[in-house]
Amino acid sequence: MSKTMRCLVPLAVAGFLLAGIATFSPSAMIFGQSTATDSNLRAEVMNKALNKLKFKDVQVSVQDGVVRLTGTVDVVDTKFQATQRVQRVKGVKGVDNEIQVAGPTIPDAELQQKVLKAVQFDRVGYGTTAFNAISVSVRDGVVTLGGHAYGPVDADSAVATAANMKGVKDVINDIQIDPVSPNDDRIRRAVYRAVYGFPSLNKYAIDPVKPIRISVQNGNVTLYGVVNSQADKNAAGIRANGVSGVFKVTNDLQVAGQAPGSK
Repeated sequence: MSKTMRCLVPLAVAGFLLAGIATFSPSAMIFGQSTATDSNLRAEVMNKALNKLKFKDVQVSVQDGVVRLTGTVDVVDTKFQATQRVQRVKGVKGVDNEIQVAGPTIPDAELQQKVLKAVQFDRVGYGTTAFNAISVSVRDGVVTLGGHAYGPVDADSAVATAANMKGVKDVINDIQIDPVSPNDDRIRRAVYRAVYGFPSLNKYAIDPVKPIRISVQNGNVTLYGVVNSQADKNAAGIRANGVSGVFKVTNDLQVAGQAPGSK
């Protein structure tokens, strides 16, 4: 029994004895207390967690400590932030985020190209671009990110990039994070030097959108991306295979103008 109830019960009993009528209801007192708590919690959420302009069209309701969010926001990242900020409010037991993402409706094919280009340029300058082979698919405005990322920072950055783009209605993160180990890192660097150091392949280092992507998992190398010719694809595979410590090379490079899987 809470301190509040220990104080209220004697007063209620005293009132009953003096007035001679049964006016005390423990369940009513608890219900009233819960309602007051939900009301206070709603005020906390609105005034502290969602007090920024980007949440102006978000509505809040609370029942038994569970916060339900409705309304609209401009981008998916703001929806994500709403959940994160509300979860940090003391007393919140759960968050039911039913916020809708407003903004323009962009055809899936067009949106896919925009998101793909943004993700490909993401992390340029950090030295990990060639080690991220992140794929993008779009259905009804919902973006699914797949493929491989060099580490959690690169994966999270790709998700944030997609989630902040207008027209994206939601983001599903299916990115696999490649294991980071001293040996795999050595192989990554060695394969990078072997591939990009080859005269006919160093041209792919110029444009961040078109590098040969190198994914390494426990000594197994997979090459992704698009190259100009079958000769370039074959050369990249041979160069990667020549690196010491590589167990296997899977050459998934595509040749521009060829259907995927064709030789």
